Amino acid sequence: MNSRKVVGLFFKTLVIGGLTGLITSFFVFSKEYQNFLSPLDIMELVGLIIFSIGLGLVFSVVSQTGFFAYLFVNRLGLGLFRTFWPTVQVLLIAFVVFDLVYFPYQATKGDVNILWYIAMALVLLGYGWVIAWIKAKETNKRAFIPALFFMVVITTVEWVPGLRTEGTDYAWLMIIPLLACNTYQLLILHRLQQDSSKNENSTANNTVKA
Repeated sequence: MNSRKVVGLFFKTLVIGGLTGLITSFFVFSKEYQNFLSPLDIMELVGLIIFSIGLGLVFSVVSQTGFFAYLFVNRLGLGLFRTFWPTVQVLLIAFVVFDLVYFPYQATKGDVNILWYIAMALVLLGYGWVIAWIKAKETNKRAFIPALFFMVVITTVEWVPGLRTEGTDYAWLMIIPLLACNTYQLLILHRLQQDSSKNENSTANNTVKA
């Protein structure tokens, strides 16, 4: 994959992060939007929109950092654990799903029903499962576990700052752009690699003919 495609991936992911950040803010900051729309306060409204897009852009950069870290970790894991790497990833997925339930519940000291945290973990796992299935279907079966690992483990690591904030507003503002950006990067990567391979083969054929 050449540098032009990498730059294109970066900016497209930025756009996705900004848009999803803005869309999510319509739900999270619904009261603020209502206050600024009635009566109309242009400056405050524009400020909130820019703030929401800015957050989405920041979370997009976090997502991209996590994505490239995942590519490195995956290579490192294959080198260290070899055939056991898929098993290690499954164990890490299970550990992270458990942590998503146990530690937030302990932090609230039982004030929040544990079922909410179980539901949160299951939704993330279920979404990751669907995306991993799509990835495996479009590439090969061996891609399923690494894709699920990325969507669950890496996304959770990226989401930690949002989980540590008081309330749920910033947790929602963070997780939606993260999931959108991570999904896009994961599902577009093999397409970019295939396009690069086709271009290289085409160039090689043209060189031979010349």
